[in-house]
Amino acid sequence: MAKPIRLYIAGHGGMVGQALYRLFKTDPAYQLITATRAELDLTNQAAVRQFFAVQQPDYVVIAAAKVGGIAANSTQPVEFLLENLQIATNVLEAAYQHQCKRVLFLGSSCIYPRDSLQPINEEQLLSGPLESTNDAYAIAKIAGLRLCRAYQQQYGADFRALMPTNLYGPFDNFSPTQSHVLPALLHRFHMQRQSGQPIQIWGSGQPLREFLHVDDLAAACKFVLELPSVVYWSSVKDCGGFLNVGSGEEVTIRQLAYTIAQVTGFHGEIDFDRSKPDGTPRKLLDCRRIATLGWQAQIKLSDGIANTYTWYQQQTDLRL
Repeated sequence: MAKPIRLYIAGHGGMVGQALYRLFKTDPAYQLITATRAELDLTNQAAVRQFFAVQQPDYVVIAAAKVGGIAANSTQPVEFLLENLQIATNVLEAAYQHQCKRVLFLGSSCIYPRDSLQPINEEQLLSGPLESTNDAYAIAKIAGLRLCRAYQQQYGADFRALMPTNLYGPFDNFSPTQSHVLPALLHRFHMQRQSGQPIQIWGSGQPLREFLHVDDLAAACKFVLELPSVVYWSSVKDCGGFLNVGSGEEVTIRQLAYTIAQVTGFHGEIDFDRSKPDGTPRKLLDCRRIATLGWQAQIKLSDGIANTYTWYQQQTDLRL
């Protein structure tokens, strides 16, 4: 019987890390390695080196990151840049030094220029200015991505990368002021579903957005991690060494709001405040490369929102 692959999931406690853990724990081919933030500070180089020396993982998925909304990114650029750089450099360096067979680094679609052509393909990286409200986080992710590529080019390390679109699902942040649009709306509609009071949403509701359920991302990670090296690297040789991953399903913010209202049972009025900014008119990733390799998202947005709302309600009930 083959020896199981020792897989370290960095950041297993977060939304993405939890989805990865749920998926990989069902596969007997893998032996999972995890460490909480209290057990291992990924910004501490010496601690990371010692952890790898003891655990000796075969594969690594880097899902750990310092994340936050516009306010946090705007007021804490040092922390967002420094901590995300430290996580990437420490884990990648330790993975190389301890001869990990494969590493998968997870980035973010915010690495792309603010005014990218739509849909956004991998070749648009570094083709224009970044969005200023989260450029510190984006630059740190770009540096991690480039470091993966550098290890591959200089040492032949099999360090791969995925750039996911907007994510949602269980273990998301549902703060009405600090989270992203989908979980924030889900929380607001849930809280007001009984009162029937109108809900006001910034902007016209016309901007288009793409959303990917975190379980689909986990499936994409497993798919890409298990691709033969020659297949993966031949597919990304002309686009910077990474692949976009998204649902390919676009909805307007208005459509998103009405879908969430239906799922949560909200029957009040929904008002769109056109005096407030819309933001980017459209943000859609071009995922033809990963589709050509044989992967595509399976969870429809309405089903994913229903799944997420069920989890959200369970957590709310537990806190009562």
